[in-house]
Amino acid sequence: MTMKNENELILYYNKFNEDKRLNTKHGQVEYLTAIKYIETYIKDMNNPRILDVGAGTGKYSLYFSKYDVSAVELVKHNLRVIQKKSDKIHAYLGNALDLSQFDDNSFDIVLLFGPMYHLISYEDKLKALLEAKRVLKSNGYIFISYCMNEYAIITHMFKENNIFNSLDKIDKNYHIISSDNDLYSFVRLNDIDKLMNDANLKRERIVSQDGASEYIKDVINKMSDDEFDLYLKYHFATCEREELLGASRHVLDILKK
Repeated sequence: MTMKNENELILYYNKFNEDKRLNTKHGQVEYLTAIKYIETYIKDMNNPRILDVGAGTGKYSLYFSKYDVSAVELVKHNLRVIQKKSDKIHAYLGNALDLSQFDDNSFDIVLLFGPMYHLISYEDKLKALLEAKRVLKSNGYIFISYCMNEYAIITHMFKENNIFNSLDKIDKNYHIISSDNDLYSFVRLNDIDKLMNDANLKRERIVSQDGASEYIKDVINKMSDDEFDLYLKYHFATCEREELLGASRHVLDILKK
């Protein structure tokens, strides 16, 4: 991550309210999906250690704070929010590219919910993944969230009528080409597979983290609680279907050594 990119990212998250987004009904789909799958793997672990890399204001760290949780966050403001919310979380200023404060093979669960959105180059993404692998125990799991290319094309370029202003940002196959100054990076499933293979990791599961919810968020946010419960049941029943993965806004990749 370049210094300019890092500084712009800090300014962005000093203004952006991630907790507010995740507390909307459509944001809850993304959040509850991650919680559901983490709990699936953590329930059989004895006193698990969790590392939340790019923890934001601690939404996931706080949820799992009954365990031994360490949170790494780039933005000082977010770090102070975590520290105010709980004294049970070990909070560190830092980023995904350098986890040298942690020993090899020391965590049962590593969360990368955010870093892969903002690391632009393939080399940086791979470095972050290898750092997560290094600190992961041999029987542990890495949970990674990615921003998907097709959602960005359909929503930001076509739906919001920016396509003609964005032609220099896409290749001939409509894959978004992120530059060093961009805050977000968008990937396809083959990009995710390459990272997994180059890091010599094995896939446990890959999940459409929010499915169609970001496309119909206005509808979802107006649902009654009963309607929303039914929508969640539909989402959880279909979120591992291959044909739905690439079009989701976020994909959750679950890897092991």
